[in-house]
Amino acid sequence: MKTNRILGAALAMALAATSAVAQSQTTPPATPKPKAAVEGTMTTARMGAIIKRLDPKAEKSANSVAWQFHVEEVPVVVVTDAGNNRMRIMIALKKADKMSPAELLRLSQANFDTALDARYAIAQGLLWATFIHPLSELHERQFIAGIGQTVNAAKSYGTTYSSGLLSFGGGDSRSIIQRDLIDKLIKKGQEI
Repeated sequence: MKTNRILGAALAMALAATSAVAQSQTTPPATPKPKAAVEGTMTTARMGAIIKRLDPKAEKSANSVAWQFHVEEVPVVVVTDAGNNRMRIMIALKKADKMSPAELLRLSQANFDTALDARYAIAQGLLWATFIHPLSELHERQFIAGIGQTVNAAKSYGTTYSSGLLSFGGGDSRSIIQRDLIDKLIKKGQEI
């Protein structure tokens, strides 16, 4: 039941964002400029295939813009908006109204030095671990690493607040252990 509420909150946020962007466009967009070389070529179909390799039990929303799956027993939601070239990986952590000012300060510090590409954010009354990126520019390895970083940020919430990659504060043995999850997911999620 809780996972359905989380997926529902994630879908509501995605739909609200898409609607707000659509309503704010009162003039037709300018003629697109020729595309420069892009980092990746991610599509929602490729993303879905990667997610299924990571968790064969992954569930896709009816409109194919969101997936819900598990990584090391952590429930993960991925929401896409292909029309606006955006995607986000999200993990709900707790109700935001239960957070102290000291905890909010610590999250802001972590967003600067240990969360790295993953972030802590508040939306819909919940604290989330999240990774947000343009959709089509995303490489497969970046997407998988983004999942790993978000899971690490969720699992380290309350302790090191780390995504598991680097720390601007020097050596952190816990980051080395968390990097193992990212490497494991990359190996599992890439096509053979």
